[in-house]
Amino acid sequence: MKYIKPAAVLAVAFLAASCIKDEPLNTECDILAAELPGVELVASPVVENTSVTFTVRYDQLETTMAPRFVITPGATIAPPSGTKRDFSVPQEYIITSEDGEWSKAYTVAVRWQPAPPEEESVEYSYNFENARIATAVGGRMYDVFYETNAAGEEDWAWASANSAYALTLQAKLPNEFPTYQAEGGIDGKYVVLVTKPTGSFGATVGKPMAAGNLYMGTFDITNALGKPLEATRFGMLFGQIPISFSGFYKYKAGETYCRPDSEGKLEPVPGKRDMFNCYAVFYESTPEMEWLDGTNVLSEDNPNIISTALIPDRHETDDWTEFSVPFVYREGKSVDPVKLKDGRYRLAVVMSSSQDGDYFCGAIGSTLAVDELSIVCKRNQDEE
Repeated sequence: MKYIKPAAVLAVAFLAASCIKDEPLNTECDILAAELPGVELVASPVVENTSVTFTVRYDQLETTMAPRFVITPGATIAPPSGTKRDFSVPQEYIITSEDGEWSKAYTVAVRWQPAPPEEESVEYSYNFENARIATAVGGRMYDVFYETNAAGEEDWAWASANSAYALTLQAKLPNEFPTYQAEGGIDGKYVVLVTKPTGSFGATVGKPMAAGNLYMGTFDITNALGKPLEATRFGMLFGQIPISFSGFYKYKAGETYCRPDSEGKLEPVPGKRDMFNCYAVFYESTPEMEWLDGTNVLSEDNPNIISTALIPDRHETDDWTEFSVPFVYREGKSVDPVKLKDGRYRLAVVMSSSQDGDYFCGAIGSTLAVDELSIVCKRNQDEE
């Protein structure tokens, strides 16, 4: 199978805002949209560069399903759209471009909404021991962190902007990207997030730096340059009520805090010191706001946010520093048990090496290390 070309095409599209029209046959091979007819979904299908994820109700017993796909005009898909397959395990689809010269493999998975818990309380731990290598244009390799299910198989993946950073051509190996895995954590491996320069590519588009980030959700690379605050889609289905957020971190700010000037170059801001972010948000997902993003994830006037867990005393430290903070409810907010059972709530855990990184402000070299995160939950609202 030949290596994917759309990443390179996408980079050109970002800069030229148009597609090549001189070629008689389309060279792209992408899944553009997906649906799962006859099956009740509890979230919109997530279509990413090489994967599609459907999330169904916990009581969906049938595993044989027939997803349908919208693909690049002229391209073909194998097996054909609408083919019945057993989705108790992820399935692979191959998209081939209209000219037959390019092809790409997509992994299509069905996730089941977590069943309502039987325990009075439960703890979810995230230790960043699991990372796989993703390959971008030019053979550039970066880490993708993921969590496993009871069988030890990949269940869901953390999101980062590493795929967009690959377009800057500033990194080839995982530890050269803004977000990567390292040895020597509290117990095993941990995640490192570093604020990096984006080179001439970033300066051209007015985004001269990229903060290392990692979060629950998905990264929409098509908005990475045009609407970067909306490219980070925060949140994943969460069927319990979080009550505390804890973990360990180390942090060292880079030397000089900067912001983009009118020409897209880094402009020092005297007297300002960079700082990291690490927080959790519990919110209601609605048709109008299925995801949170950089424009509203911590907004005081966001009506969908139920509670937040923020670290009040973030500071630079060379040693692993433990934190444990409660989820604080927004005024007038509570959890509806019916909505909880129906999968209407989501949780977002968000980390960044520069708290203003979504505005391309921060200090090159700012480094955040995180390990052994934990979310403690309860089952019943009346336990408060």
